[in-house]
Amino acid sequence: MANKISKLATVSKNAVIGENVFIWDFSKVREGASIGSNTIIGDYVYIDANVKIGKNCKIQNASMLYDPCVLHDGVFIGPGVVLTNDHNPRAILPTGEKKVSLDWEKVVVEILSGASIGANSVCIAPVKIGRWSMIGAGSVITKDVPDFAIIVGNPGSQIGWVGKAGKKLYVIDDFLFACPVTKEKYQLNNGILKELENK
Repeated sequence: MANKISKLATVSKNAVIGENVFIWDFSKVREGASIGSNTIIGDYVYIDANVKIGKNCKIQNASMLYDPCVLHDGVFIGPGVVLTNDHNPRAILPTGEKKVSLDWEKVVVEILSGASIGANSVCIAPVKIGRWSMIGAGSVITKDVPDFAIIVGNPGSQIGWVGKAGKKLYVIDDFLFACPVTKEKYQLNNGILKELENK
């Protein structure tokens, strides 16, 4: 299936766009960025130079993804999300001179497969968001997020675990959890939640 890129979007000729990608009105994709197949980019999204986006992602309106962020396959980005790249931002040097791009070291926000970032959340680089985790709307993420974790608030804190179906897991015992939809089970070991072999 062919890509559908709005005539009102600005997409660099030096960006790499996979198959069946939708890019809607007034979004901007800069040089060196790559977008995997079957990904949807909403209106007014900014994708900075060299940003890497995997397959089957959904990035909703007015989100801003700054170099060098990386989204793995199947990531959901809600409207108004910001993925930063500078842990100590300044417009000028201590001497008062304007900073240029070589005056800072860019740091990465990496979002692993299946994770969801709720509307108007901010991820403060450097940070890694775990697989299938879920970040509640309006959260501010300042530290790494475990796989399958539910994080809310400012600063973000964990309030539970979530399964691949996007539903909060229920507790079977202190170290065993299950999804109310799929009935798949997960085990907690040393703070790490892992899927069990579900048959």
